[in-house]
Amino acid sequence: MLTPLPMLSPEGGLTRYLREIRQLPMLEFAEEQTLAQRWRERKDSQAASALVSSHLRLVVKIAMGYRGNGLPIGELISEGNLGLMQAVARFEPERGFRLSTYARWWIRASIQQYVLRSWSIVRIGSSSNSKKLFFNLRRVKSCLSAYEDGDLKPEHVAMIAIRLGVRQKDVIEMNRRLGGDASLNAPISEREEGGGERQDWLVDARDNQEKVLVDHEEGDHRKISLRNALEVLNPRERRILEARRLTDLPLTLAILAAEFGVSRERVRQIEVRAFGKVQREIRALVARIEEPKADLRNAVFIPDVYAIHKNPQSPIRH
Repeated sequence: MLTPLPMLSPEGGLTRYLREIRQLPMLEFAEEQTLAQRWRERKDSQAASALVSSHLRLVVKIAMGYRGNGLPIGELISEGNLGLMQAVARFEPERGFRLSTYARWWIRASIQQYVLRSWSIVRIGSSSNSKKLFFNLRRVKSCLSAYEDGDLKPEHVAMIAIRLGVRQKDVIEMNRRLGGDASLNAPISEREEGGGERQDWLVDARDNQEKVLVDHEEGDHRKISLRNALEVLNPRERRILEARRLTDLPLTLAILAAEFGVSRERVRQIEVRAFGKVQREIRALVARIEEPKADLRNAVFIPDVYAIHKNPQSPIRH
C-alpha cells in the first residue's frame, strides 16, 4: 500500500491542497534513481509513494494549462495524478533521464482524455488530429483574430488547417463542436418565425409510416409471388436456380455440374430455362391480379343524369 498522499477534496479546497504539496520534499537525481530502482526491483510501495508525492506540483502546473475547457481544476488535477501514478509504475531509471521528463507525457495524456470525455455529450474523437484541433483551435483562432461566433471565414479555415497540419473539413467540424452543446428544449427567439423549441423544427429524414407500410406490404407480395412462381419448376431446376441466383454466395457451375452429373454448359442452360419459366409465371400472376381492377374500371358505366335530363332524345331515356 502506498503512503497516503494529500487529498484534493471539496472540504479542504484547492488552497489547502497546494499548501500541503508545497511542503513535500523535492528529490535529487540520485535519490530519484534509488527510489525508482527500489520500486522496479522490489515493488517497494514507500519508494513509489515518495516518487509520486515529489511530482504532485508538476501535475498542478500542467493541469492549470487546461482551465479554459470549462472543467473544475480539482478534477483536472485528480486525473493528472492518475497519469503520474501510471508514469511511476512504468518508469525505467536505467535510461538515465528524470522522472519529470517522462511523467509529463502521461499526465498530459490523462488530462486530455478526461477533457475529451467530459467536455461534450457528443464524442470528440481520440485521433491525433482531433486532439490537436481541440486543444489548439482556440489559440490559433486568437492569433488570427478569428472571433466569429458562427462558421469561420474560408481564409481563416485554410490558414488554421495549414498551421495545424489538418484538413479544412476537420477545422470546420471542430469549430462547430466547440460552440457547445445546445438543448433540444431551448426556446427559439420570438423574433424567428413560429417560435417554440428547437426540437419543433427538427426534420425526420426517415420515411413516413405510410410509405414504410406500403414498402413492407410490397416486399411481402414479391416474396409470395416468387414462392408461387418457383412451384412451376421441377426439383432440379429449382435447386439450380436457387443455388445460382437466390443466395448470397452463389455456387459455381462446376460444383452444380458435379452434383447432377452433367456438364457446366448443361447447368447453365437449365438455369436460363428455369429463370425464364419463373419470369413468365410472375407476369401471369401479376396479370391475374390486375384483371379484376381493369374489369371494374371498364365494366361499370355511370351515366350523367344531368345530361340525360337536359337531352330528352338521349337513347338512355328509352
